[in-house]
Amino acid sequence: MNGLTHIYCGDGKGKTTAAVGLGVRACGSGKRVMLVQFLKGNTSSELIVLRQLKNFNVLPAPSSIKFTFQMTKKELEETAMLCAGLFCKAVAAVNADDCDMLILDEVFGAVNCDLLDNKMLIDLIKNKPQKLELVLTGRDPKPEVLELADYISEIKKVKHPFDQDIPARRGIEF
Repeated sequence: MNGLTHIYCGDGKGKTTAAVGLGVRACGSGKRVMLVQFLKGNTSSELIVLRQLKNFNVLPAPSSIKFTFQMTKKELEETAMLCAGLFCKAVAAVNADDCDMLILDEVFGAVNCDLLDNKMLIDLIKNKPQKLELVLTGRDPKPEVLELADYISEIKKVKHPFDQDIPARRGIEF
């Protein structure tokens, strides 16, 4: 079976949820899943459960991370190194045939903030092993990435509690 490239994008809530749901489905069918999260700390509630699944590998992320607009130049440089390191670990796992599905969560955010080179992402998509299922999430994917995708699901915000100054809630938004 050939693996395909999925994109969950848009300004609405649910991109990570959709990707993780797909990963759980794949894991339930015996596939080995790797999740890499960019620009996110490791405190999101789903990670507690995912780490307990035998074939679901979550690459470690920092315990917390600032929004990029809050970062100093030095913090942005450190975050870029972190993003590049996570990406390289993911590619190494793919090349070692350690996963059947790779989820790069918020990878477009890392690209759009110039913390990860879009050319590296394009290279992964174009040269991924034939059987690898590749799942990419985030806002505003570049047009050249969209052209390479097999699935594109756009999640559009119509209404969100954040617009009424309701903060993110544990177990729902994180």
